[in-house]
Amino acid sequence: MNSLTAPDIAPLRHPAALLLSAVPDVIVPFGAGLGAGLGDGRADVGRLGNKGARLVEMAALGIPVPPGFVIAAEAGRGLGAQDALPAGLIGRIDGAVLALERQAGGRFGDAGCPLLLSVRSGAAVSMPGMMDSILNLGLNDRSVEGLAATSGDARFAYDCYRRLVQSFGCVVMGVPGHRFEALLDEHKEERALQRDADLTAEDWRTLLPSFLRLVETRCGRPFPQDPAEQLRLAVAAVFRSWMNPRAVAFRALHDVPEDLGTAVTVQAMVFGNRGPDSGTGVLFTRDPSTGAPGLCGEFLADAQGEDVVSGTCDPDPLSAGQLDSGRSMERRLPAVYAELCAVADRLERAFADMQDIEFTVEGGRLFILQSRSGKRSSEAAVRIAVDLAEEGIVTRDEAVRRVDPQALDELLRPTLTADALAAAIATGLPASPGAATGRAAFTTDDAVRLARGGAPVILCRPETSPEDIHGMHAAIGIVTARGGFTSHAATVARGMGRPCVCGARMLRIDVEEGVMRVGDVTVRTGDLLTIDGSNGAVVLGAAPLQRPAPDGATARLLEWARECGVGLATD
Repeated sequence: MNSLTAPDIAPLRHPAALLLSAVPDVIVPFGAGLGAGLGDGRADVGRLGNKGARLVEMAALGIPVPPGFVIAAEAGRGLGAQDALPAGLIGRIDGAVLALERQAGGRFGDAGCPLLLSVRSGAAVSMPGMMDSILNLGLNDRSVEGLAATSGDARFAYDCYRRLVQSFGCVVMGVPGHRFEALLDEHKEERALQRDADLTAEDWRTLLPSFLRLVETRCGRPFPQDPAEQLRLAVAAVFRSWMNPRAVAFRALHDVPEDLGTAVTVQAMVFGNRGPDSGTGVLFTRDPSTGAPGLCGEFLADAQGEDVVSGTCDPDPLSAGQLDSGRSMERRLPAVYAELCAVADRLERAFADMQDIEFTVEGGRLFILQSRSGKRSSEAAVRIAVDLAEEGIVTRDEAVRRVDPQALDELLRPTLTADALAAAIATGLPASPGAATGRAAFTTDDAVRLARGGAPVILCRPETSPEDIHGMHAAIGIVTARGGFTSHAATVARGMGRPCVCGARMLRIDVEEGVMRVGDVTVRTGDLLTIDGSNGAVVLGAAPLQRPAPDGATARLLEWARECGVGLATD
């Protein structure tokens, strides 16, 4: 199978490109050389979603993105739970796939040289983790053998196939995810293995029939072997995920209009699970907690998809200086890291804001999967706005207008005193600043129940997922035992303005029993905890707090506000 590299991505010259150009607002292809029609360099976010629009724009800038196409949001509006895609749209998708085959190399679903696709959601407003994505579309019982042969790596091929069956089974066919995890855990226990990465090609071959039987038993029909059917069903399912319960709840909590809908991005797969010189990562171009300049992120070698942001894995730091780790991406892949730094700087300047970037490295080659304005704490919002103005990227007036006056109020959030920090029972990553004291809750239901009773709540989870959105909203602070700086808990907490401590690995949280243990200390549902998301500390009981003095960036922003004639609440 041809690997994708930036020079390999050529402008569309396939006859299907002419068909697509007839109605360019429904399907928009992207890849190197396809940005000539953007005019002012900006794509229509309302129709293509933030993710799709940015991919079109990045391709126009010559950033190495895997080629693909975006199906505009209006194509999926009104799609009911049982509705199939309209015949006209199916024809246009088929034409777009033909063009993509020419662009990327390989043929979709071909047993000899398979091209695999990802199908991702993307609304105009960022809704992290709320809607669905499916990876590795195009694999079946025949093409997985072709992928094993062309890649020379049977373990990689069968790992991709089981990921497809698992995600497709959950998202499209409604199989509960824990059923797949139970089969996987049972197999690892039988083989005395600890991690998914320890499984061999033969392990995955052995597990796949169990996964396929589970789908057929639960759904009354087999996993589809026809790649075209996989794609049609996946696109329809991602469109429909706009109305799934967690997405509906998120929109209600954040006042996101119901009629926006989601676009769907179909993209050639690149693979982070191709060995030690591959991986997947997430980075911020500036620290989202403090606003300090410099890349801040995480990288997980030989991994794919949601492995980093799910919080189920503990990734390595991006740079050698983050945690002084010999396992950082910078030390593992120094040339790719240097390229990533250059691309990140270019994207921040192109979009005039701190960026949240998802990337994959396949065989030492860098691909950017997404870039968006990053969620940040109030402290970071002020410093980033001031620094961007002083670097000449935005004007002082724009810097002032970017900061919500409420953010300045939040800068006065309390933190733990030095004595309280010394009494911490656990420490983790300072994922979202501020300190809070509340009653411990270990499930979303308990968090909502305690909050309705008038109690402030600290939600404590092994890791959070999109299904925890109600509990996160009910809580005044969040703690997780696993996950990193870019995990779901950290990202959502920063967006909500909640103090958050992530990756406190010494915590043992038993959700079923409703307890959290660390050493000789046991915390039960309803016990008081204090957390400090500025320092990563977890303290038993109610701890003394202090209010920090405003820093220099806040003072400068207030001065600029006076010069610009803009009133700020704290001025």
